[in-house]
Parts: sequence; structure tokens; C-alpha cells
Amino acid sequence: MLVFPKAKINLGLMIKGKRSDGYHDIETVFYPVGLCDALELVKDMSGNVDDILTVTGYAIPGRPEENIVLKALKKVRETFSIPPVRIHLHKNIPAGAGLGGGSSDAAFMLQAVRRIFGLPLGKEDLKIIAGEIGSDSPFFIDCQPAFATGRGEILTPLSSFLSGFRIVLVNPGIQVSTKKAYEECVPLMSEVSLHETIRKPVHEWKDILFNDFEKSLFIRYPEIRTIKEKLYDAGAIYSSMSGSGSTVYGIFNQKPVIPDTLRKLVIYHGEL
Repeated sequence: MLVFPKAKINLGLMIKGKRSDGYHDIETVFYPVGLCDALELVKDMSGNVDDILTVTGYAIPGRPEENIVLKALKKVRETFSIPPVRIHLHKNIPAGAGLGGGSSDAAFMLQAVRRIFGLPLGKEDLKIIAGEIGSDSPFFIDCQPAFATGRGEILTPLSSFLSGFRIVLVNPGIQVSTKKAYEECVPLMSEVSLHETIRKPVHEWKDILFNDFEKSLFIRYPEIRTIKEKLYDAGAIYSSMSGSGSTVYGIFNQKPVIPDTLRKLVIYHGEL
């Protein structure tokens, strides 16, 4: 079985406070984009007793046996007896890029395992399991625009309100630690709900829709700030860093002309 885990961007990201469990309460909008990994899962009929995982494309930090798709498989095995499988993961979504690539891989792995082994799991069951793997992983079960609160697992579906716009994703090749990003972030603590802000016309977002991680990360990585500035210079009507970085996206109302200084860093462009 072959599935294509999608990337997401964050439209705004407000940190509301730290929780007693060590996580943070946030407000954000998750919006899927066309950039995808490729994940192939097949039953292993060779008699192996262990799962086999191969990974190509962008490098993933950490040991292969700690890969999040194996973590997802392990979670399912807590309830169901699943025989060994062979997995191939091709990474088109960079790690540590603020695009949810790992969380998406886990969510799509859960769905693939359910289908290939005919497990009696509904979407809500999958979301519960996904939430134990990553805060934003439940979003990728439906993979539809959603207003997210709590740790990012409380989702309110939204329409595909950016249909017709175009997007460019630019990644400088920096892997940002989400943990460190939270430790260094100083929230803006806006009193206006992001759910209200996102309803404004896109051309107004530049001055009202913010990612709380940008201030501290732009100091540590000024090249990320430069990318955002260049996207605006190229005609973006809105630009922001996604999640805890390091990818920056630009939203355009027409086909963009990307400057040569950014072109080699573009990892995706297309319609939303």
C-alpha cells in the first residue's frame, strides 16, 4: 500500500501559556499543502521477525529504530497483533521545518495499517492514537483545514478558504528544535482570538496575523527573516514562518516570480 503524507502550514500561531503537563496551549490554523512524503507499507512474507524500514530523501535525525512511523506501528500493536511489515519512507518534507512531516508520516502510517490489516478503528480512534504520538498528528487523519487549540489536538474544521491562492515554501536547510523554540519564545499574548483574525481578508493579515516563534528565531537565525522579507518583495500578500520553523511560506494571488536568491531554497510551489 502506498500513501502520501501531506505537509501543513500554520496560519498564525499564538502560545497561550504553559500547561501542568509540560506542553503549551496554543491557537493556530493548520492548513494542508501539496508537498508530500511517500510511504509504502507491505506485509513481510519472507519470514523476518522484525519490521524493516528504509528511508530515502531528506535525512531524518536519530536512529532508524526510533522513527515515528515505527512508533505509530508500536502503538497499534498495544491493542492488535500485527505481523512484521516492510516500510519504505521517502522524505520530501524536511525534518525540523515546521511542516509537520513526521506527524503526518505517523498519521498516514496509522491509516495504512488499519486498511491493510482491516482493523476495526474509526477516524476518532485513529485521532486518539495519533494524539499519543504527536500534538499535531491528529490533524493529519482528516488532513483538512482546522482551527487548533489545546496542544494542537483540539480541532475545529474549517472550509478550504484559501482555494485559488498560490503558495511558495522556502526552506533554508536549518533544523529547528521545537523544544528549544518553545523554551526561547516570548509569547505576544494577544487578546484577540486567532479564530477571529483568520476571518479577515488575506491582504490584511500582514499586520494582524503573527507567529509567536518568529521574534526569537529571527534573532537566532536572521536568514529566516531575510527569506520572509524577500517573499514580500516578490509580491506575496502574506508571508510567515510555519510552526516553530524553519520553513517560510508566501501566499500569492497570482503566479509568483521567485528571485534567483530564493529559487534554490524553494521546496514546493503550487495552488492551495
